[in-house]
Amino acid sequence: MVRNDLRNIAIIAHVDHGKTTLVDQMLKQGGVYRENQATEERVMDSNALEKERGITILAKNTAVHYKDVKINIIDTPGHADFSGEVERILKMVNGVILLVDAAEGPMPQTRFVLQKALELNHRVIVVVNKVDKPDARIEEVEDEVLELLMDLDATDDQLDSPMLFCSGRAGTASFTPYEPGVDLQPLFDTILEYIPAPEGDEEGELQLLVSSIDYNEYVGRMGIGRIERGSVKVNQEALICNYHTGANPVRTRIVSLQTFDGLGRRTVESANVGDIVCFSGAENITIGDTITSVTAPEPLPFVKISEPTIEMTFAVNDSPFAGREGKFVTTRQIRDRLYRELLKDVSLRVEDGETTDSFKVAGRGEMHLSILVETMRREGYELSLSTPRVLYKEIDGVKNEPYETVLIDVPEMYMGSVIEKLNMRKGELLEMGNRGSRMELHYVIPSRCLFGYRSEFLTATRGEGIMNTVFEGYHPYKGDMPSRQTGSLVASEKGITTSYGLFNSQERGQLFVGVQTEVYEGMIVGENPKQGDIEINPCKTKQLTAIRSKGADEKLILTPHKTMSLEEAIEFIADDELIEVTPKGLRLRKVILDTPTRKKAQAAKKKQQ
Repeated sequence: MVRNDLRNIAIIAHVDHGKTTLVDQMLKQGGVYRENQATEERVMDSNALEKERGITILAKNTAVHYKDVKINIIDTPGHADFSGEVERILKMVNGVILLVDAAEGPMPQTRFVLQKALELNHRVIVVVNKVDKPDARIEEVEDEVLELLMDLDATDDQLDSPMLFCSGRAGTASFTPYEPGVDLQPLFDTILEYIPAPEGDEEGELQLLVSSIDYNEYVGRMGIGRIERGSVKVNQEALICNYHTGANPVRTRIVSLQTFDGLGRRTVESANVGDIVCFSGAENITIGDTITSVTAPEPLPFVKISEPTIEMTFAVNDSPFAGREGKFVTTRQIRDRLYRELLKDVSLRVEDGETTDSFKVAGRGEMHLSILVETMRREGYELSLSTPRVLYKEIDGVKNEPYETVLIDVPEMYMGSVIEKLNMRKGELLEMGNRGSRMELHYVIPSRCLFGYRSEFLTATRGEGIMNTVFEGYHPYKGDMPSRQTGSLVASEKGITTSYGLFNSQERGQLFVGVQTEVYEGMIVGENPKQGDIEINPCKTKQLTAIRSKGADEKLILTPHKTMSLEEAIEFIADDELIEVTPKGLRLRKVILDTPTRKKAQAAKKKQQ
């Protein structure tokens, strides 16, 4: 059976190339909104963190209707750290729209997601987006996309992919770059004509591959996936099977069934082959499971998700301020939350740490883990984080480490300092080209050598540089990397900071705390520009005498302190430091808080070296 009334597509692209904005326009022109309905920008980025950062973190389903055909659309993340989301949802679709910025062209993440789509033999519609930008270079980008398809060994059919020219913001599409479009009709027509309709045996036994998980307080866990064979009905008896684990099938019942329609879901009594559905009733369902009929338990293979490359230790907060600000602070609560995250994030790994109150959490990159921490923090969790570590692999008896492909776009005047720093960090320059007054640098570098570089890069390029990274693969270990070149300013006693104490401390380096901030011994309150730690007392008060008054403090001029984001804190901390994460803020601290004990430990470590 061929479902000519249905198409399933995913929109894939590099971060910030306009996927979510294009979906906005597809929803508007697909009749999802009433004519007078108020709409918001980037409506698919429903998560508060996504709205704040302007990036898509979770893949989301929607659907529009065009010429009596329902088009299921999946908006995917563009950031390399969330590529696990892209890999798993590609199993639900029959084709992809590859979005490429008309000025930037194909970027590292474009290559990664396109490769995954080509491996699954999906058809590709190439959309050159943002053609109305003043710096658009449409013809060059067309050639770059064709070169990319050839590099990735695309089939002849995929090389003949249709190419459209869009302005996602204006909601227009055209078949040539020289004629401005009027609406998105050319894109909709191309989807109907070029993306194959789902096929399958409608009369066969049920096979439904679960590619995503949702959670609802009323019905519990809900599975999302595409029906590969047969049909499914409400209250139908079924089995949960898994192709890869080979576990015994578990009997379940489909309690409720929904399909995606516009921005919401529509409750249905049954669904047929090719439909993307959301169902409840299967309590222990996980991504990669197959829902089958009771009489024919035949599970389907699931796409192999790339392994995580970076690990951090999440532990119970044991600082002097522990338990003051968080709602969930115990080992059991943190463990439950982390294992709950595993159920919907296939590229995350969690295992027990070296102590009873710590956990090793591995992910795709610093941003992948920092988004998890930020989400937990907003939910009321309190915990401590270690510095990130890369995960090594032994291949043929040789120690291998993960490498990243780094694409840098930087003004020519700052190029020298960027090259110098990356060469010091064991980077290998593969290509260099210029685009007007800006230079493009293409590097391959060990993942661990990029820790702490992002903020340094923004400072060196005065905020004008753009750096994109994507996992490249495992290669032999490249030797020891010099440690952080700066030290920490550490509080020597507990108390509340004073302007007098901070004024006397600020000449030692950049401070991280302001006046009237509560600190404790061993807390990091600033950065020492030289190597090594310095103990300071930011709580020091002026001794009052007959001729001195407290009012004299008002004349002290303090340098503004630096407030760190979670990503900056993760990049900053050294091996003997931790981040204390609470719902109200972040604090940096030493692992050993007591000053004499810490100094003894540092001296012992130097002796060993």
